[in-house]
Amino acid sequence: MTDMPSVAVIGGSLGGLTAALVLRDIGCEVTVYERSSSALQARGAGIAVLPETLRYPVERLGIPAKQICSSTDVIRFLDRAGNIDHELDHPYLFSSWNIIYRTLQSGLDADRYMLGRGMNSFVSDPDGVTVEFDDGDQVRVDLLVCADGINSISRGTLLPDVRPRYAGYVAWRGVVDESALDDATRSALYDALTYQLLPGSHILLYPIPGLDGALESGQRLMNMVWYRNVAEDDLPELLTDRTGKQRSVSLPPGAARDEVVDEMRSFAAEHLAPPIAAMVTGVGEPFVQAVFDIDVAKMAFGRVCLIGDAAFVVRPHAAAGTAKAAEDGWVLADELERSGGDVGVALERWEAAQLALGRALLDRTRDIGDSSQFTSKFRAGDPRLIFGLHGPGC
Repeated sequence: MTDMPSVAVIGGSLGGLTAALVLRDIGCEVTVYERSSSALQARGAGIAVLPETLRYPVERLGIPAKQICSSTDVIRFLDRAGNIDHELDHPYLFSSWNIIYRTLQSGLDADRYMLGRGMNSFVSDPDGVTVEFDDGDQVRVDLLVCADGINSISRGTLLPDVRPRYAGYVAWRGVVDESALDDATRSALYDALTYQLLPGSHILLYPIPGLDGALESGQRLMNMVWYRNVAEDDLPELLTDRTGKQRSVSLPPGAARDEVVDEMRSFAAEHLAPPIAAMVTGVGEPFVQAVFDIDVAKMAFGRVCLIGDAAFVVRPHAAAGTAKAAEDGWVLADELERSGGDVGVALERWEAAQLALGRALLDRTRDIGDSSQFTSKFRAGDPRLIFGLHGPGC
C-alpha cells in the first residue's frame, strides 16, 4: 500500500472527527487537536440528521441509525388556530449534537484525540506543515486539516478578508421533555416535523432523543428552532447576556436576560398555534444563535485545507451543515486514495468538488432564508424546505 500522509486535524467537533476517522481508515496517521480542555458538549442542540452525517456510524461502526436517532414520518404545517394547513408523508431522522459527537468520538483511539491543544499558528512549505500550539509545542505533518468552525483561526490566517455575513435574523432554540407536555400538545406534535409560517418568521419543532438517549415516545425531548428577524443594529443588545457581557454569535442556555426571554414567550403565546406556543413557552432555558453565512473562494492552500464551517458557513435551513462537514472528510479520503497519497494532487481535485458543493448549498440556504424571513414568498408545503445536502430531499 502506498504511504499515506500524516495528518493533524485542528478542531474536534463533528466534521473534524469524521475527517480523522475516514483518513485513519485509509492508512493516514491522524491526530485531532481540540482547543477545549474538556469533551465538547452542546446543551439543548437537536439536529436533523442527513445520510452523510450518519454514514460513518452506520457503515463503519455498524450502529443502526434508529439506535441513535428519533424519527418522524410526516411534515406538518399548522395555522395560527392549530389546524393542519398542509401535510405530506416524508421520513426524517433527528438526534442531538451530543449523541452524534459521542458516537464518532468512540471510534477514535483516545490518544489520537488531544484536548486542551489550541493551535497558535502554522507554517506550510512544499514538504509539509509545522503546527505550533498555544503552549509552544510543535508538530510536523504532511497535511493540515482545519476544522475549527465558524470562528476559524485557520480561515482568518489564510483568508483574512473573509468575514461572516449576518443574515438579518436569529434562531431561538431549546428543548422540553415530552413528558412535560399535555396530552393535546403531545398528540398534535407526535410523529411529525411541525412548521408554522408567520410574516417574516417561521418555526419548526421535532422530537430528539432524551438526554439519556431514550427514543420511546414520551421519554424524548421536543426541540424547537424559531427564526425571528432582528435588525443588525439591535443584535448587540439581544446578544448581551444577564451579566452585561456582549456575545458575538450566541447566548448559551441560561444566559439570555429575563426581559428578552419574556418578550419571546409573550409573542409566542399571542402568535403561535396553541400546541407550538405551549411547547415554546415551556422551554426552561431558551438560547439564541445569530444566523450568519460565510463564502470562501478557496479551501486548499498547499498542504493545508479548510473543511466544514471553517470554510463555508451555511444557514441552517437545509439541515446540511454537519452533512457538508462530513462530506468534506469523505471526499478528501477518496481523493487521497485515488492519488496514492499525493497531497497536492488530492487537494486540487478535492477543492474543485467541495467548492462547487459549498456554493450551491450556500445559495440554496440563502434563498430559503430570504424567502421565509423577508419576501414572504413561502407557503405551507414549499418543496424548498425539504432537507438535503445536494438539493431538497437529496
